[in-house]
Amino acid sequence: MLTINRRVGNALGFIACAVLMAYALYAQHVLGLEPCPLCIFQRVAVVSVGVLFLLAALHNPASSKGALAYGVVINLAVLAGIGISARHIWIQAQPPGSVAACGADLNYLLDILPLTEVINKVLFGSGECGKVDWTLLGLSMPWWVLISLVALGAWAVLVNIVARPR
Repeated sequence: MLTINRRVGNALGFIACAVLMAYALYAQHVLGLEPCPLCIFQRVAVVSVGVLFLLAALHNPASSKGALAYGVVINLAVLAGIGISARHIWIQAQPPGSVAACGADLNYLLDILPLTEVINKVLFGSGECGKVDWTLLGLSMPWWVLISLVALGAWAVLVNIVARPR
């Protein structure tokens, strides 16, 4: 069976999330790519996963039940992020004009609508999220977020559930 230092493994998960966020901010502030509402929701998911990895690293539970709890909670955040990324990928795959646009940016929507309505509006009618303005190896940013979240979820399972602590 694989033995691993859980604290180090969870710290590496946190660092991976920090690197993802650093690139997202680089893409926004240096490359000039403005994030759409779904991009912002994906950022929230990545930050949430990172914070959970950090908590797991700092707490470093001695019991396997504690580590299991962290593995499960991290993967719940991962699944939420995967769902958001998948929705974004689906919107980008639609023909231009077939998905209704929000008509306003996220900050304005948050000012005038309750949070639940904003989330509903973004997830179910966000045409501006269909624009693909960045790719790497033919995959758009939401694809890379999805792939990264799948890898982070697998890492959380490996570090907190499968591996024996060292």
